[in-house]
Amino acid sequence: MLILEQLAPADATATERVVLTFDLRCKCRLRTHTATGEDVGLFVARGSVLRHGDKLAAQDGRIAEIIAAPECLIEVSSADPLLLARAAYHLGNRHVAVQVGAGWLRFASDHVLRDMVLGLGLAVSDITAPFSPESGAYGHGHTHGGTTSASAKLHLFRGPA
Repeated sequence: MLILEQLAPADATATERVVLTFDLRCKCRLRTHTATGEDVGLFVARGSVLRHGDKLAAQDGRIAEIIAAPECLIEVSSADPLLLARAAYHLGNRHVAVQVGAGWLRFASDHVLRDMVLGLGLAVSDITAPFSPESGAYGHGHTHGGTTSASAKLHLFRGPA
């Protein structure tokens, strides 16, 4: 089993890929597998969020890159920034993880939230795409393609069994 418990430098060359949904990238302990099927044990500090492109060093020296898996999402769009701001406010008020782009917002598929943003007047589309939501106002770290990554200060460890 490949054990991942240390952050690797961003410029390290990855030999393995671990494809995870956003929910799985938020887990502090996880048993999963590489893209080629090898078993993986992932041990990260509670509260850490792995971002697309993060690299982790394995105990055997290999480097694994975290890949954001495609997920079923809702994308809302508008040319009106005030309308998008209102939607972001209402989604944030419900503690919904939201990915922000130029002229659009994305969040996990949910029929109640769909109805809410439709009621606000936004165009709504069902899409399948990698999900990289904002880390929040108190997140710290570097960015990957415009999203804040809390993993810059990611402390990895292997806790008690």
